[in-house]
Amino acid sequence: MGEHQEARDRLPDDGRPVVLTRSSPEVSLRHRSLPSPACRSRPSAGGSRRGRSPARRRCPAACWSAPRTGWWRTRSDARGRPCVAGGRLEGFSPVTDFEVWAPHRNQVRVLVDGAPHPMTRDGAGWWRAAVDSAGPGTAYAFLLDDDETPLPDPRSRWQPTGVHGASRVYDEAGHRWQDRMWTGRALPGSVLYELHIGTFTPDGTFDAAIGKLDHLVALGIDMVEVLPVNAVDGPRNWGYDGVGWYAVTENYGGPDAFKRFVDACHVRGMGVVLDVVYNHLGPSGAYLDRFAPYFSGSNIWGPSVNLDKAHSEPVRRFVVENALMWLRDFHVDGLRLDAVHALHDERATHVLEQLAIEVEALSTHVGRPLSLIAESDLNDAKLVTAREGGGYGLHAQWCDDIHHSLHSALTGEGQGYYADFATAGLTGLAHVFTRAFLHEGTWSSFRQRLHGAPVDTRRVPGHRFLAYLQNHDQIGNRATGDRLTETLSPGLLACGAALLFGSPFTPMLFMGEEWGARTPWQFFSHFPDPALREAVRKGRTAEFAEHGWGEVEVPDPNAESTFTDSKLDWDEQLAEPHGTLLQVHRQLIALRREWAELSDPWLDEVEVDIDESARTVVLHRGRLRVACNLGPDPVTLALNAPVRRILLASEPVQGQDGALTLRPESFAIVQVG
Repeated sequence: MGEHQEARDRLPDDGRPVVLTRSSPEVSLRHRSLPSPACRSRPSAGGSRRGRSPARRRCPAACWSAPRTGWWRTRSDARGRPCVAGGRLEGFSPVTDFEVWAPHRNQVRVLVDGAPHPMTRDGAGWWRAAVDSAGPGTAYAFLLDDDETPLPDPRSRWQPTGVHGASRVYDEAGHRWQDRMWTGRALPGSVLYELHIGTFTPDGTFDAAIGKLDHLVALGIDMVEVLPVNAVDGPRNWGYDGVGWYAVTENYGGPDAFKRFVDACHVRGMGVVLDVVYNHLGPSGAYLDRFAPYFSGSNIWGPSVNLDKAHSEPVRRFVVENALMWLRDFHVDGLRLDAVHALHDERATHVLEQLAIEVEALSTHVGRPLSLIAESDLNDAKLVTAREGGGYGLHAQWCDDIHHSLHSALTGEGQGYYADFATAGLTGLAHVFTRAFLHEGTWSSFRQRLHGAPVDTRRVPGHRFLAYLQNHDQIGNRATGDRLTETLSPGLLACGAALLFGSPFTPMLFMGEEWGARTPWQFFSHFPDPALREAVRKGRTAEFAEHGWGEVEVPDPNAESTFTDSKLDWDEQLAEPHGTLLQVHRQLIALRREWAELSDPWLDEVEVDIDESARTVVLHRGRLRVACNLGPDPVTLALNAPVRRILLASEPVQGQDGALTLRPESFAIVQVG
């Protein structure tokens, strides 16, 4: 086996394998064993473009794990083994390998604790330097050409002083994971819960959020979908203005706190889906273009990421490796990919397909399911069609058509993008429950063109579409951030929940929805630059005027009150009608888990009866019927089969002789036959 195997297998006193830690300012940290001198003497077999230094030797036993940058290593003893105490390295001067891609620069230096160190360039534009005594916590930045302005690492894992400050070498092994028994959570059959860390609790931190996880367990949640946590400029933000893609914002507690949050979810049996943004960077604190051609063209948010033009290969790796980092190093179970329609890529293999391929390989390696969920307004099921069938092979996509149909049916709203859904009425809702999209190659009055394509319901199951009555966009992008609670009665809120959890789709709640939270969720940010803050405020006001929302007082996104008003009031659930709504949601989720018919994903098995004048909807789900009376008057529905059992009802209900009598604004789920 040799010295190399001995170094890998030797155990410290606590029984853990001896490992060295790669502390990576450029990519994720991973454990590695120290190779013997003999291993290090063999020639390198790898190219430098993937970050393998020409001077570094490669061990055939793969003890070096494809080094890319920022490797934190130690001096070894004469036998090539590290000295450790309790499994942690002590008593040695660490060496960190810094690496950055800057192909058009003539000189790059790395500034480590205030001291500049020259870097060496390879043929692909990667600059490298090995620096002694630069262990975890060391501050560093890059100096480009003759400019003495320190710039943070594009792939910094830790920005404790903000996105403009120096990066810090991060110790990946600082967190001791407790989820060794975690085998993951598959998306089909799951119930998701979307939350924003900053407004989920009064403190707005990862650690504070851990204190509320038992509430989600009692509710029946399977996966928590967290809005973006990457580093942003300013003390508060939705998260979609991130500029440090590899770093976790200190606003919520930083990278170790996020690991504690993921760990706590796993210990409680819940998976974690992380919202990530690859279509743009925020307007403040973005330095990528100072280093390399990361952008090409533009979209509505600013410069587009360069995925298919010259020099795009390292940019694609920048995106894909970031996704893999969250899944591998932070143990996240899935990613929600923001606005993928803004990812312009004309390569034969789209970056989304490439991501799906590499995530599938990682899933096999880590032994747990990993999910990719797209947000797209294209109404194109190609995203979630298997690669063998010509699709990209993602696992699911958000489906706004389902939301718009439900919202319009419940509220009667018909302005802006709700226009076609209001015109279609309950007939449109029935269509969506069996086809997923209302616009499937049909005319969109909002877009003034044909939109979408049909879903092949024989090949694409309903669980590939996320359904929701509310989410961060559909609440926060309303002028005042008002929830459905401000518009609908408790009865209609319960009916909406019954349709959601009785649908063939993957249901998702937005934080507080389960008890009918009355706190708004408004758009907020706070950039340091006063001119940028004013531009955000004016743009927000103008946006609503363009979409015909009428004259309303739009909250100032920069005001701290806009942020604090958006925080959940957890005491609400103790009062009525919130307590009853919470119980209804718990019962609906439990019923969905108990009865396979309610989570059956095949759209061509769903039948829907509607009565526009009486405002009734009945979903046929195998032996079950989900019957909703959305109208103001009692109704008697003909189910054409005897009612055997009433499983759940929001109000007292009568069922006999194949008929069901519902009170106004109420629902019942019954077994027939």
